[in-house]
Amino acid sequence: MAMSGACCAPLTHNPVLLSRPLTTPIHQLQFQTRSSSLPFSNRSPPPLTHLRFRYSRPSALSNDGSGGNDGRDGDGGSGGWNSDSNESNDGGGTWSFLSWYLALLAKYPVAVKAITSAILTLIGDLICQLVIDKVQTPDLKRTFLFTLLGFVLVGPTLHSWYLYLSKLVTLPGTSGALLRLVLDQFLFSPIFIGVFLSTLVTLEGKPSQVVPKLKQEWFSAVLANWQLWIPFQFLNFRFVPQQFQVLAANFVALVWNVILSFKAHKEVLPK
Repeated sequence: MAMSGACCAPLTHNPVLLSRPLTTPIHQLQFQTRSSSLPFSNRSPPPLTHLRFRYSRPSALSNDGSGGNDGRDGDGGSGGWNSDSNESNDGGGTWSFLSWYLALLAKYPVAVKAITSAILTLIGDLICQLVIDKVQTPDLKRTFLFTLLGFVLVGPTLHSWYLYLSKLVTLPGTSGALLRLVLDQFLFSPIFIGVFLSTLVTLEGKPSQVVPKLKQEWFSAVLANWQLWIPFQFLNFRFVPQQFQVLAANFVALVWNVILSFKAHKEVLPK
């Protein structure tokens, strides 16, 4: 837990851990630093606002240190987390990455969601090819086009849709979550799946197969979408803040991208 007050500069002292309770007046303590081991009485003591106590262990806040328990500063940055090796043992690295990601998400929402979607579609298609299709060498052109759609179509479209949906449905609680779920799954998703499949088939140089592909795969893809997404999206709309809904959906999206890649690249059967 951080003591009140934020630091304006990095701490230059590295206090030695004490093996017994503090019974000596603080002005008589000795501190060892990297550059010197002079008695503390001959050096200026570090301000107490620069110290942070965690499990009774004094340590220094890194960077500008906001002192918050969540490891983020006021504008969503990653200040306040100590970057030493001791912090990495209790998940400090994970929180630092998450804080960094959320800061970028707040500053560049469309770009970050587009890149994240591209990464997930790339991984999803590779999993489909290597695990489900069991190919020896992945079709890189297929992976590129699938990833491209994740970047230019999926990420930006979902960002705009979730933003519009949050403004369209302002009911709080369960009623609002159910209404957003109905609009998302029974209006947006069927249309978007059709657009995605049609665009992908066209980019792959087979526009004549768009209609046969939709007749063969569209409805089964929509059913699979409902089975996977309806339970998750209810929880997503009910409990996750709007700005984090695409981020939360990314975890399920990896599974969905494997399914969608399989449906999209399944050979169209002759009539």
